[in-house]
Amino acid sequence: EVQLQASGGGLVQAGGSLKLSCERSGFDRDDYATAWFRQAPGKEREGIAFISDLDGRKYYVDSVKGRFTISSDGAKSTVYLQMNSLKPEDTAVYYCQSDFDRKFDDDRSWRKYYRYKWRGQGTQVTVSS
Repeated sequence: EVQLQASGGGLVQAGGSLKLSCERSGFDRDDYATAWFRQAPGKEREGIAFISDLDGRKYYVDSVKGRFTISSDGAKSTVYLQMNSLKPEDTAVYYCQSDFDRKFDDDRSWRKYYRYKWRGQGTQVTVSS
């Protein structure tokens, strides 16, 4: 059974850093992809970063480019999101979601949360000003 579990959220001051982890279990192939999403109150869930197990390609939404970095460990069992230079507008519940890489054949399809089969529970990130 495929499962995802996100952790690492918390309260941080503007300009600070956090590192989120998405532990993946039941992933028994090499062709998955995982993305980080976030959802602020009253807003739609948005995709912010994507990584492919198949070829290592990464995508970021413009609002986090240069500040956030997505990565995975050597065994690809955990996907990370290093968040630097955090801003109050980064405050949201953060989720990791996964599906097979073949479903994301361009640099926009990965941003749609409903395209993913598996989703972990969220972790709250709060950035104070």
